[in-house]
Amino acid sequence: MSLAAPAARPAEPEVPGWQAYQRGDYAAARRAFEAAAGQGNRVALFNLGMMYWHGEGVAVDRARAIDFIRRSAELGSPRAQHAMGLLYEMGEGVPRSQRDASVWFEKAARQGYTDAQVSIATQYYLGRGVKQDYAAAARWYREAALAGDVGAQYLLASLYEHGDGVTQDYTEAMHWYDRAAQQGDVAAVFKSREMAQKMRGAPAR
Repeated sequence: MSLAAPAARPAEPEVPGWQAYQRGDYAAARRAFEAAAGQGNRVALFNLGMMYWHGEGVAVDRARAIDFIRRSAELGSPRAQHAMGLLYEMGEGVPRSQRDASVWFEKAARQGYTDAQVSIATQYYLGRGVKQDYAAAARWYREAALAGDVGAQYLLASLYEHGDGVTQDYTEAMHWYDRAAQQGDVAAVFKSREMAQKMRGAPAR
């Protein structure tokens, strides 16, 4: 499994040590993160977890990394909560558990974390760790789609096309395929054309 390093996608306010991390001074970054983590800073805890996960300025230590990530997640970091979900989903350093993965995904999703919204939507769609619920999947895909996630836009379009968890609606399907296509999704371009042909032969909706 691949967990993103701290600098790849900052999700919360900058903490002391961030500039040092960005310029590759991992020793200084770690010292600053440790100081902030000691005061309960959830971002610093997560960043430390990523450093130990990837071995940035320290030896790789997955157990210690997970401890930092979990502590950050328990303090409410949506990014750490999503990371915990991924760990449980894949069984990386923790017992594999789709149920626990879904719990963490939903915690992060409820805070508006787009990646987690896609993850929990997929769990509901497939019935992994939760009771299969196409309507719940559609709600979460919609949240992520509205935030601009291209994959969620495509999947939401597919739900509307086939009437899974939503009332079948070719116009809505076309709308979301178009949104995904505008972001460069090649499959969505073809689906958009296909939907246009379907709509020409379908009753008005």
